[in-house]
Amino acid sequence: MMIFLGSDHRGFDLKNDIAMYLKSKNLQFLDEGNQHLNTRDDFPQFAARVVNQLLASNDLDSRGILICGSGQGMCMAANRFKGIRASLCSSIDQARSVRNDDDSNVLCLAADEIDLNEAKRIIDVWLMTPFAAAPRYIRRLSELDQLG
Repeated sequence: MMIFLGSDHRGFDLKNDIAMYLKSKNLQFLDEGNQHLNTRDDFPQFAARVVNQLLASNDLDSRGILICGSGQGMCMAANRFKGIRASLCSSIDQARSVRNDDDSNVLCLAADEIDLNEAKRIIDVWLMTPFAAAPRYIRRLSELDQLG
């Protein structure tokens, strides 16, 4: 599994901490930026970088993690791309549900709302929870793919 990681300035510190965490777990990841703190950067460019890498990946189990202040901007930007199922999670129950039921492939985190320890727990559950692939879930994903 390859993980593509990105953030704007409000998520910059948490992204760097998450990168160190992923490295400590020997998980493959690619940091799509920003590489330097720039208080004038904008979240859409980093969401697009992560999503485009994810969509181009040959690894069908690739995932993305996006971080901004509220998590909402990254989630909205990522979900503009067909085939992306970005989910804003603030709890392990949400992380489990969006993977099990919705086959979420992008996790969005709110740097202003959660600390590193909570982010680690959410990431662990989100990465480890398989998609249940129940017929109703598959049907709903198909319906999503047919929207706009």
